[in-house]
Amino acid sequence: MLAKTLFGLEPILAKELKNLGAIKVTEGVRNVSFYGDIGFMYKANLALRTAIRILKPYKTFRIRDEHDLYNEIKKIHWEEFLFYDKTFAVNSTVISDNFTNSHYVSLKTKDAIVDYFRDKYKQRPSIDLDYPDLNINIHIQNENCTISFDSSGQSLHKRGYKLSTNIAPINEVLAAGMILLSGYDGTTDFIDPMCGSGTILIEAAMIALNIPANINRKKFAFENWEDFDADLFEKIKESLLKKIRETNCKITGYDKAPSAVQKTKENIENASLSEFIKVERQDFFDSEKHTEMKMILLFNPPYGERLKIDVKRFYSRVGDTLKQSYPNTDAWLITSDLEEGIKNVGLRTSRRIPLFNGKLECKFVKYEIYRGSKKANKQ
Repeated sequence: MLAKTLFGLEPILAKELKNLGAIKVTEGVRNVSFYGDIGFMYKANLALRTAIRILKPYKTFRIRDEHDLYNEIKKIHWEEFLFYDKTFAVNSTVISDNFTNSHYVSLKTKDAIVDYFRDKYKQRPSIDLDYPDLNINIHIQNENCTISFDSSGQSLHKRGYKLSTNIAPINEVLAAGMILLSGYDGTTDFIDPMCGSGTILIEAAMIALNIPANINRKKFAFENWEDFDADLFEKIKESLLKKIRETNCKITGYDKAPSAVQKTKENIENASLSEFIKVERQDFFDSEKHTEMKMILLFNPPYGERLKIDVKRFYSRVGDTLKQSYPNTDAWLITSDLEEGIKNVGLRTSRRIPLFNGKLECKFVKYEIYRGSKKANKQ
């Protein structure tokens, strides 16, 4: 199978897969391939935090042009997976000199499937882009074409807990990936000082409690498949729920906007995590740390793209607040302002990890804030 992810999260996803029990785990670009049985496919969809979708490859063949594509698609016995009273959708990814338009590839694939049913049964299945009975994925690289079935359906970042969003919400998969990259495992206090609609806080709590990432999802595409085993799916869900654990560490969110605090609280309540996350109306620049213990501070500040800010002053204040008010803290932030933003924090980064937030090229950076000077701390 193939788990798709965001750029930069491949090592984290590979680690997640190995921890779940996958074999032959191999990292690619924005994807990780692995082997597992049908039960593992159910488990991967339920539990993986950094996967966008899980594809089950069916067939690979060589093609040179659109006629080869059409003919090879039409050779498949489609009634094994789909029938004329069902619905389907096609999604394509193309990296080839012979094929340059992924939308055209999807249309040609659709035509071949429809013609197969018309020729054989005089009837045809319908297209449903939102909730199809079968999601078909076409991947063409050079002259190699792979047909896969998408077991997830809607992107796995749609966890099912989010009721409200702010102006620039962060993708749940990216949020979980950043938290896992930071090393957070629920054994230290955690704070998001600019929590927006609460995505980072909720993902952190689910990691701390070991709650399956997609337990709140209403539907997965594999539930429409002919070979869906409902009893096995329920057993796997129950086994994952039994692994939920307790945590004594505090998870806290701040935001200076009352509307953001309200949205965060609504989303947290919808995720059934209100007893584990505390949210306050608080301006980060007027805040301070309330514990001597080591903690992780992680946030997605405004970039100056959709939320207009004075970049130089804003990031300078971030650095000052961290230095003065958050000793003994590992502080992480993601920003697309690779020059002015990071430079004006005025602190040395100990890690810089390239990531993308949507189409924005970003850096996920770490600042180690010591009590006193770094030299004194080491001594």
